[in-house]
Amino acid sequence: MEMVHKGRLLAAVHSLFSVATLLLCILAELCVFVLHRHASLYLLPVCAMLLLLLRRSGRRADINLVDFAYLKPPRRLRVTTPALLEHLRLIGCFDDGSVEFMSKVVEASGMCEETYFPPSLHRIPPSATHADAVHEAGALFFPTLDELFAKTGVPPSAVGALVVSCSGFCPAPSLASVIVNRYGMRGDVKAFSLSGMGCAAGVVGVDVARGVLSAHDGAVQYAVVVSAEIVTVGWYPGKDPSKLLLNCFFRTGCSAALLSNSNAVAVAPPSNYRLIALTRTNLAADDRGYASALREEDDEGITGFTISRSLAGVVRDLLRAHLPALGAEILPWQEKLRYAAALVQFHFNHRQSSSKKLPEEDDVHDAVPKPNFLTAAKHLCLPASGMPMIRMLAEGLGVGDREAEAALGTFQRFGNQSAASLWYQLAYHEAKGRVRRGDRVWQLGMGSGPKANSAVWERVAADGDGAAAPGADEGPWGDCIHRFPAREQPRAEFD
Repeated sequence: MEMVHKGRLLAAVHSLFSVATLLLCILAELCVFVLHRHASLYLLPVCAMLLLLLRRSGRRADINLVDFAYLKPPRRLRVTTPALLEHLRLIGCFDDGSVEFMSKVVEASGMCEETYFPPSLHRIPPSATHADAVHEAGALFFPTLDELFAKTGVPPSAVGALVVSCSGFCPAPSLASVIVNRYGMRGDVKAFSLSGMGCAAGVVGVDVARGVLSAHDGAVQYAVVVSAEIVTVGWYPGKDPSKLLLNCFFRTGCSAALLSNSNAVAVAPPSNYRLIALTRTNLAADDRGYASALREEDDEGITGFTISRSLAGVVRDLLRAHLPALGAEILPWQEKLRYAAALVQFHFNHRQSSSKKLPEEDDVHDAVPKPNFLTAAKHLCLPASGMPMIRMLAEGLGVGDREAEAALGTFQRFGNQSAASLWYQLAYHEAKGRVRRGDRVWQLGMGSGPKANSAVWERVAADGDGAAAPGADEGPWGDCIHRFPAREQPRAEFD
């Protein structure tokens, strides 16, 4: 019998037992009333019903990460910096100024010579048809999911929920339907396709999967969250510098994570992580933030993704809104007390000195004490959106390059892979052998909207089991993890 049928059968048995117990309690109440027994006997059925309710409320399931997979594209899709710069000059859609701008950005980015483009962008001129995008989606999803199902031993037929995040490509049928069709998933699978959420979509996908697993406790045992970006449709062949950055930074990648409900039956293999907290912040109501990163047409009618100069300020405001909500949920009470005392002391000193000199706003922001998030999470996974942005985020969190190493290394090795980058970073920590039982990992995703989403996982597998063992990674990091953190190339200046 398939595990999905076992899960449904056990869920039905639990429900039947609960209903039967409730009916017996009601019948006992009626008997006491009809037979005019002592009033104290009324308490027995009432206590039984309360125990039943407490038992059901106490069975709220934890959401576990069974395992995850991430893609290493074929070597033939590798794009070196010299080849990319030559490609930009030959394809004919860019003027000299655009080629010079992108050349400086690519050379200063710090990316290594082994990032990947889809086949459509290796052509001269690049092809960005719908068929090319569908082909790229299959080349990303199917190998990654094949590896996930092989690693976990969970068949596609056992998956009750599927969440696919891809920001720029939204075909019909949906990307989730493409996967359901390929793997012949069951007819009642809850399928979702998320678009337009950028690098924050991966954590949103986890939240959606968590909701389905919690709402269908027992009936839905497994959920798969797939994150990728279809670079084919994100290529911009115009001349607007604010839209050319995506050509320089975004590369091919894909991840797939298998989540389970702790009340699921016969979970095999055991989970590697448990979801501790998930916090989401959305500032799309703010016009300045909303316009800081958006897809639009340029003056010539060519569609591209605009990155405004105000993005750094928007990110800072977004962190100011997001971190207090996250900190209230995950920081230990000792750190909360320390931070509160430091904040009171700062405001007292600020009021004392404000009468003497009016400080600059940036100076005040830099001087504001920050909570120590390393007391709540030992390992960090940050948006891999470029070296300057990663370091700015690390500074805003009060950490250094050591804590941002996974993000810096992922960007160097694979470029910006949107929401999938967070899983490449978790794999980086594991390939280094740093994640031990009881350690917490914080995944921070920030994307267009703007929105910031955080998921905090706790390692529950024993040390040395699975991905936590040093050198156990046989995937994309397996043959190159010893080269990272890599020494950065000299940086060129560009506007």
